[in-house]
Amino acid sequence: MSLTNSLRPGGRNGLARKESRDPIGYAVAALNVVAQSDLIDRLGLRKKTEQAVFTSTRGGFSVVTKAGRTFAKRGAQKPGVRVPSAGASGVFDLTPTEDEQMLVDVVGEFATEVVRPAATEADEACEAPVALLKSSLEIGLPILGVPEKLGGISEERSAVAGALVAEALARGDMGLAVATLAPGAVATAISLWGTDAQQATYLPAFTGDDVPAAALALSEPTALFDVLQPGATAVRRGDRYVLNGVKAGVPRGGDAELFVVGASLEGKPVLFLVEAGTAGVRVEADPSMGVRAATLSKLHLTDVEVPADAVLGETDGSTYVECVRLSRLAWCALAVGTAQAVLDYVTPYVKEREAFGEPIAHRQSVAFMVANIAIELQAMRLVTYKAASRAAQGKDFAREVALARNLCASKGMQIGLDGVQLLGGHGFVKEHPVERWYRDLRALGVMEGGVLV
Repeated sequence: MSLTNSLRPGGRNGLARKESRDPIGYAVAALNVVAQSDLIDRLGLRKKTEQAVFTSTRGGFSVVTKAGRTFAKRGAQKPGVRVPSAGASGVFDLTPTEDEQMLVDVVGEFATEVVRPAATEADEACEAPVALLKSSLEIGLPILGVPEKLGGISEERSAVAGALVAEALARGDMGLAVATLAPGAVATAISLWGTDAQQATYLPAFTGDDVPAAALALSEPTALFDVLQPGATAVRRGDRYVLNGVKAGVPRGGDAELFVVGASLEGKPVLFLVEAGTAGVRVEADPSMGVRAATLSKLHLTDVEVPADAVLGETDGSTYVECVRLSRLAWCALAVGTAQAVLDYVTPYVKEREAFGEPIAHRQSVAFMVANIAIELQAMRLVTYKAASRAAQGKDFAREVALARNLCASKGMQIGLDGVQLLGGHGFVKEHPVERWYRDLRALGVMEGGVLV
């Protein structure tokens, strides 16, 4: 079934209509616009042989960040709008609902028909195609975690829906998934912890037609870096804060107009909203081994002054810790999607590849390796879904996300390695995508921030 035929016609303005839908129903409504977009033709949804044309720079860059947008201060310094926690059925069942499955199917088809064909060139160029990024905005990815009252599509906590979307996108390509999900991470963070003024100032840009690039910057280029003890510092000077430090692994840093930055304030990790045009903010390209399509960058902060109301959430470290956990949960979902792509690729390969007159799948060592991939993948998915479910219900999910992170980091990398091994010499060349998935899965052990559910 084609994507065009599987969706009902609808437009962006349709999100504002008061229809009888649950949260995922609103998400699906947001995704419907892809059916009538002319980007379908340009990206190859109607003809898979058509590919998006994009330009990119292979070399490094060091630039002053984008300052084309001014966020006018609005609202009052009082608690912002919060979506309620999801209801609990009392039954331990992590099976996606019918609407969640519909969302997965739509995003999955988008990942298969749009994201995956663009992945190889994007990986080589270290840049996502502009047309692909625009199409990801049209299908509503940045507003998945934004409350309906603020122009988004969430009526309750959407950690499960976010995890499902991240997984589905990563089956196309992890790097492009990170690039498309990065603005939504910032919008979700402001929705979860922002004051009324912060929400009124920044969220209209994410719910409008001209969605800004934005990034969640938590990682740092430091050996043995502990994300809960950031090296970047914030010092209070009168009615302002002065930030200094370097953040790493920042997706689409050169294009970002807004950053959520983690820094240490009086010994406590705190989140700050930093606009790209602020004096002292500089971005440097930082191409990596994997997740290259996300255009990972370093963010340099040199005596960057931000107002007192730039603090996002609490200053006791609790908001920062929750942000880290939700980010790790998103990375686990990305690992599940990429590992599923490996399994989907190697299974038919070992059945078709012949050696000594028979398919290599007949060899016990090969069959057992494929079976182990399937087993470990299902374990990764189970713990990730459980952590997402508890997060959506407002329950403590520290233990669950720690288990998910540990399992997805270790087993995800092993699945990538086994995928390369099963392809033999083919696993070492770029003709097959498994080597890219292997490089991407290595990111799970080091990446922090960037994405959020």
